[in-house]
Amino acid sequence: MKIQKSLLYIFLFIVSFSFAQNSTDYKAEREKIHDLVHTKLKVDLNFNKKELNGEAWITLKPHFYSTNKLVLDAKAMVIKQVTLNNQKLNFTNDDFYLNIDLPKTYTKDEEFTVYIAYTARPEKVKDKVTNIISASKGLYYINANGVDRNKPTQVWTQGETEGSSCWFPTIDAPNQKTSQEIYITVPNKYKTLSNGLLINQTKNGNNRTDYWKFDKKHAPYLFFLGVGEFEIIEDTYKNIPVNYYVEKEYAPFAKEIFGNTPEMIQFFSDKLGVEFPWSKYSQIVVRDYVSGAMENTTAVVHGEQAYQTAGQLIDENKQENTIAHELFHHWFGDLVTSESWSNLALNESFANYSEYLWRAHKYGKEDVEMYQFENANLYFEGQNSDKSLIRYNYDDKEDMFDLVSYNKGGAILHMLRNYVGDEAFFASLKAYLTRYKYQTAEAHQLRLVFEEITGKDLNWFFNQWFFGKGHPDIEISYDYNLIRKTVTVNILQQQAETFQFPFAIDVFEGTKRTRHNVFVDGNDASFTFPFNKQPTLIQVNADGVLLCEINENKVLSDYIFQLKNAQLFAHRREALLEVAKKQEEKNAFNAVVEAMDDPAYKIRILALENVDLINKSSKKNAIEKIKQLATSDPKTLVQASAIETLGKLIDPEMKPILLNALESKSYAVLGKALVALYYVDKPLAFKKSKELPDEVRKILATPLTQIFIESNDDTELPFIAKSVVSGMFLFGDDTTKALYQRAFKKISKSNDTEAIQNLVLDMVVKGNQYKSFNFDKVVINLMRTMVQDQEKSTNSNKVKNVAIIKESMAKLIQ
Repeated sequence: MKIQKSLLYIFLFIVSFSFAQNSTDYKAEREKIHDLVHTKLKVDLNFNKKELNGEAWITLKPHFYSTNKLVLDAKAMVIKQVTLNNQKLNFTNDDFYLNIDLPKTYTKDEEFTVYIAYTARPEKVKDKVTNIISASKGLYYINANGVDRNKPTQVWTQGETEGSSCWFPTIDAPNQKTSQEIYITVPNKYKTLSNGLLINQTKNGNNRTDYWKFDKKHAPYLFFLGVGEFEIIEDTYKNIPVNYYVEKEYAPFAKEIFGNTPEMIQFFSDKLGVEFPWSKYSQIVVRDYVSGAMENTTAVVHGEQAYQTAGQLIDENKQENTIAHELFHHWFGDLVTSESWSNLALNESFANYSEYLWRAHKYGKEDVEMYQFENANLYFEGQNSDKSLIRYNYDDKEDMFDLVSYNKGGAILHMLRNYVGDEAFFASLKAYLTRYKYQTAEAHQLRLVFEEITGKDLNWFFNQWFFGKGHPDIEISYDYNLIRKTVTVNILQQQAETFQFPFAIDVFEGTKRTRHNVFVDGNDASFTFPFNKQPTLIQVNADGVLLCEINENKVLSDYIFQLKNAQLFAHRREALLEVAKKQEEKNAFNAVVEAMDDPAYKIRILALENVDLINKSSKKNAIEKIKQLATSDPKTLVQASAIETLGKLIDPEMKPILLNALESKSYAVLGKALVALYYVDKPLAFKKSKELPDEVRKILATPLTQIFIESNDDTELPFIAKSVVSGMFLFGDDTTKALYQRAFKKISKSNDTEAIQNLVLDMVVKGNQYKSFNFDKVVINLMRTMVQDQEKSTNSNKVKNVAIIKESMAKLIQ
């Protein structure tokens, strides 16, 4: 599962909600009393009641011990009948389990099939701990009654972690594997999607039954059912169908969004030495999805953030990493599955690392280095040093879906690859996938495969990185011996536990660079290297492989040299931020301007964001350089940043450049140009903003909000209100969040009932989507603030507005 950075990682930081790891209870793999063999379902959706009427034929056998009892997970279901060989069976069921008395004692070699007639009631699913209605419904009806004209009616499922048992009885554990077939009855206007192949469709009046069949084995949490009015855009990989299910509005952009998928399948198949193991590959985009995306086998689901238009895709495809991530799960997660949630990293760390692999293959060195830095930086910012990658003592299984399992795990795999070498790394992955295909595994089995292939004992690596906590926090110092012409690099680890690791150190003599690879195996280590002339820079962690934090004393001249000569994006970025602090010195300012030519576009952007142009008259050359970037940089995001930088000058001479930028196909450029123009020619910028088509206004919500808030245009409050929650909590930088906080205060005290309605509707949707992360509590507090503001005001709509807000609060609390 991909939990979008903007929709979870940043969200977790903003709402300050983290899961404590206080439990000492060992979280074991689910005991296997029975093994699932095959699952056959017939389901009929009840849109009015948001329920599902189903029939299930579950084939099982005892795992080892003979038994005459069967327990299935079946959350909030009404069980109508249970039979075996047409014989009615005694059963009991509560809100969580279906307990069945079998007609005899079955041995481990005997398969049997129970038939269950049931009604699934996802709206009544309860949390096991609190016993109150849960946000994790498993089966989600979107706009079921069709009242909302701005949202299509859809039904979709979310199985991870234990959501599948909300819509069919099963053993809802990752260490189970079953084949499946499903008959889905829906009105004729809807398309359906499930795992495997669509075998046939049978019409019956206004309804139709689609029969989907999946012959291979996979875990119950990977089952998927999707229903809605979708366009199906067809693609292929070799003879395998590759399809994209999107709403009609986005059909023209589907191949731009998802079109790299066949190439990704080929690349991953070749890289792993294991051909794509499934019969098809479909991706579907749904509304109000509860996460970023999910790797349901052959039927991947994406949230609506995947939808992008040409004006956005020209800047970047923000979904591409997620597309790679979910695809790679079809080897790591779907083909070989973590036997328990404690071992989730065997799924998510590999999927995270696939993003690195794909970007390196498709876009090259500079691009993947930018990705690598940002991936690690999210982990460092997340304050997760108290958690190990493999965890057996979490409080809740949902705790495992964090920056350790994803970002740190991906970085650990990169370190393992660097240590054993490329050939051994991918040979080991091939052996692991081949040995455990259609089965489950734990981290020790991965280690044993690597040891078998490489001949190395890797207990130290796995104990340190998979089962240990934290990362090296290193203090670096240097001792120069000018007589002997040597430099000694001192490495002092400051964290509690001592790590051992390979470490790359570059010694620069002028621009000549010499790489030294050493191995650190103690808390305090020193390495001495010769030189011919005084080194101009010592660059530690020179290859950027080690996941660590480094402290060292450098002066401005060191950072300027590093900015100009370091190979890695992360090192140049570090240097740029330090150099930018000293721009009162001419050489520092010039270095920042020179960084605008850096091959990494995010360095160019960072230079534009940090350049000091206060004394414009003395910096004409720099401004000319920025004007060039604004009009001709090959990356539209750099053009946008350059326009934003020029806009800060509030100089009417920039107006022709800004007007030209308004003709750009890039929405990033267009948005920055509108804001910049506003401070030069307010009436014109305001007029241009009002003239934009609605679909463009929606995408440019943030820059337009800035213009409308600055201009005190209350007529636009209903438009602004639709983006406030996302702007305050889920997207953007601190400046964006501050902007939407201003907007929230303005709307909460306003007399505009439409704006109030739009804001609380958005809050209810977001609160329900992220209830499992307690975001609903944040939203409820915001609503309370709105009530207080309304009750203090003299607005004529006060009573009506307060009623709207309180009704919405009740929906979230129930």
